[in-house]
Amino acid sequence: MQWAAAALVSAAIALLLDTAAARNHHRSGNGHKPTGDISLWIDQQQIKMFSGVEMEIFAITEGRVLPYLLDPEFESKLPIIPSEVTYVNFTWKSGVKKYYYNFYRLKSFDETILKTPYITIKTQGRVPKRPKEFSVLLPCSGNNSGIAQLGIGLMIESRKGKPLNGTPLRLNLRKECAVREPNPGPCPDGYLGPPHCKKALCYPNCMNGGNCTAPGICSCPPGFQGPYCEGGICAEKCLNGGKCIQKDTCECPKGYFGLRCEFSKCVIPCLNGGKCKGNNVCRCPTGFKGDHCEIGRRSPQRSACTRACRNGTCQPDNTCLCEPGWFGKLCNKNKPWA
Repeated sequence: MQWAAAALVSAAIALLLDTAAARNHHRSGNGHKPTGDISLWIDQQQIKMFSGVEMEIFAITEGRVLPYLLDPEFESKLPIIPSEVTYVNFTWKSGVKKYYYNFYRLKSFDETILKTPYITIKTQGRVPKRPKEFSVLLPCSGNNSGIAQLGIGLMIESRKGKPLNGTPLRLNLRKECAVREPNPGPCPDGYLGPPHCKKALCYPNCMNGGNCTAPGICSCPPGFQGPYCEGGICAEKCLNGGKCIQKDTCECPKGYFGLRCEFSKCVIPCLNGGKCKGNNVCRCPTGFKGDHCEIGRRSPQRSACTRACRNGTCQPDNTCLCEPGWFGKLCNKNKPWA
């Protein structure tokens, strides 16, 4: 059965090979900034599970739904998803534009064989800027053997609410579920099977090329770390709130730039804990104000000065604390000898 499913998948992939392979180079997102337009694809590891062929298959590439998805006969050419495959991994990214998604349909047409499919992300939200994985899980009921049809509906819209050309995507797939006798018994928690129960499961999936070596444990490639290999390793710490996203690569917050986010877009640095939020624009903490957060008004109470201190700082008792060289109730008199 498994070799037949692999043969069917290989035949379907052959129909798509020219289109998909020509777009492999569009995959991006490992640099400082997102690039290109929205793309959605099935990753190499998943296709290899289906057919033994190591490649990516795209559904959307650089803002365009690929023509074969719009072919009315496309679904009839797709193979039945074998019983050994319980999920399908997808990767997507929005690039430089903003897109919002809605999985408006996740349905099994025969719940005595296949339970309602579900996804590992929210059904509605914003498409991530950089490549990120999610999975469509296909849980068999465990009660009956057979082939069930399932439906997936996906709408993608721009920031202004305009649907992406070619969407909504409506896919009707077929999934095999098998209850085998004699039953070898369930796999231990966290392993896929039976009969061999050797494939460990990690949710979320290991990222950035990491391998799931035991349930919930990812082995990360050089340059990455974290429970799911989601973070990078930077020899020098990212500054000013920057985040290490891959080996020696910092993602800088707004207002900062440089390899370690060490440079500020504010020519005059923000004082008293202020944060640079753009070209010469500071966001001041509570108790400070001014273009550069240089004016202090830290106090447990609101300012009690009925008239502004000219060259000083208002105190809670309605008095002015004058700067050196100034005196008077409003710090408006100069000490010529100072």
